[in-house]
Amino acid sequence: MTISRADIAILTTVAASIALGQYFFKRAGLSIRGASPEVALRILALNPQLYIALALYGTSTVLWIFALSRMSLTQAYPWIIAASATVPLIGWIGFGERVNAGFWVGFALILAGLAITQFSVMK
Repeated sequence: MTISRADIAILTTVAASIALGQYFFKRAGLSIRGASPEVALRILALNPQLYIALALYGTSTVLWIFALSRMSLTQAYPWIIAASATVPLIGWIGFGERVNAGFWVGFALILAGLAITQFSVMK
């Protein structure tokens, strides 16, 4: 089974939605820093960033199911790894979190692995 350009677009959207959802989960998490569990639940219940994150995750789940209807899990799953590798970039850019040189090497290897696994199966 091969992966079309449309499939790549779907998988890219899934990966981006997951990574962006993590950004909004982090923002929601920061809004409750130091709060008791009861206060934190009230803050989160009114926090639009939590709902944005949940909507992104919901959308990515539906797209993921659609993607899996069109291709094998073996072909699709490397894109989830791409999302996981992107999240630290969001932490670095969006929150000023530190990333070390090892991260950049690993990130480059993940992207190279994604390219190798996908170019061998593209239509």
